Amino acid sequence: MSKLTALHEAIRSLDAAWGDAEESNEFTKDQLIFVASALAAVHRRLDAVEVDVAAGLARESRPELGAESLPKQQGFRTPAKMISTTMGVSTGDAARLIKVGESTASRSDLLGARLPAKYPHVRRALDAGELSAGAAGVIIAMLDRCRIAAGAERTAEGERVLVESAVGLGLDEVRRLVVRAEAWLDPDGVEPRDEERRSQRSLTMFERDGFVHLNAKLDAEAAAPVVAALRGSVSAAFVARKDAVDPDAPDADRRTVPMIQADALVAFCAHVLGCDAKGLPLAGATVVVRMNVKDLESGLGAATIDGLDQPISIAAARRMAADGGVIPCVLGGDGEILEWGREKRLFTRAQRLALVERDGGCAMCALPPEMTRAHHIRWWRRDAGPTDLANGVLLCETCHHRIHDNGWEVRVDGTGPSSKVWFIPPPYVDPEQKPRLGGRARFDIRARFDITVPPRAA
Repeated sequence: MSKLTALHEAIRSLDAAWGDAEESNEFTKDQLIFVASALAAVHRRLDAVEVDVAAGLARESRPELGAESLPKQQGFRTPAKMISTTMGVSTGDAARLIKVGESTASRSDLLGARLPAKYPHVRRALDAGELSAGAAGVIIAMLDRCRIAAGAERTAEGERVLVESAVGLGLDEVRRLVVRAEAWLDPDGVEPRDEERRSQRSLTMFERDGFVHLNAKLDAEAAAPVVAALRGSVSAAFVARKDAVDPDAPDADRRTVPMIQADALVAFCAHVLGCDAKGLPLAGATVVVRMNVKDLESGLGAATIDGLDQPISIAAARRMAADGGVIPCVLGGDGEILEWGREKRLFTRAQRLALVERDGGCAMCALPPEMTRAHHIRWWRRDAGPTDLANGVLLCETCHHRIHDNGWEVRVDGTGPSSKVWFIPPPYVDPEQKPRLGGRARFDIRARFDITVPPRAA
């Protein structure tokens, strides 16, 4: 069966699946599945035709043809440029089509005898509509890289296994397969490739439009703890969201995954800045937030952060000042320093351990302790709040924002690690403002038989 015949059959199957519908919103769920499957088959069959045509164009563009080559006769410098312009794809995509076409086309020796394709298993899968041109290109590029190191027999076996395994997979999954296969075909090349990637690692930072932009490129070894920590944070956030007291509350956690990951990165770096562990190469790095005393007291105006151009609100400065790794610098009207916040004025490691024992993590949403900070319920500068357990609570970044920005109240019933934490919602969340038990006590079934709801503040 020719490639065009197979393409026509795939189009007829798509036509039958489409039926009499004018557009996709008229499809049933089953019909959508059938149409998507038929459309995928058309794409793969069309890929086989495109690859074949690309191989023909490459054949008619041999260097020895000179000005007589087909692309030059049509006003193009290369066959890739001709395909790019004709098909409306990038020059890189066109070059990959040509590479796949040349690697899967029939060949001839110097005497004109017919030879099999360079990669016959890939060609068979393309002709059968089992493999897309993109997947074929990824497989062929890897086989070419390993061909000399692996030898002909091992390369052929790798091609067969890869093609069989790639059928039915998406392109991203094929790429993951290819990475594993390359390590098998060329095991001696793994370490040099690791060293090359490690030498290209980078992280850049710049400010623009009120944001600090981070762009990181990490090798697998360096990225492993980063990926594990960020994904763990996302999982913990979704678990906490699932167990939330009122997941439909107006101020419930509705962060996207990228937002959760950004918050986690901030929390990790803040933890490192406040960590007493030796050997961390921070060279005394400390976050200093500078603000005017009048702005601090009124809640209006702005504060600045040493090392950054973008100012922040006083509310944000207050939130940051609750962190053990941040020093607030309060300035008078003439710029004199009225107060340097001291980390020793904030919660000690022993106090934090006691808060962990009482709260178990975020007292509001139950995220694990490593994703929380110890916060003053009454801020020590504005409200003269003491740094003791009765005035402390563990909160994650999101719940800290909920309390500061949305009018929640926090009360502690009792003293010491056995005390209970209560959260009183604002009226727009709960018109009755019924206190909600937080911290570890909310999960203690025995404690629920002996809970006294604290009275409302006068």
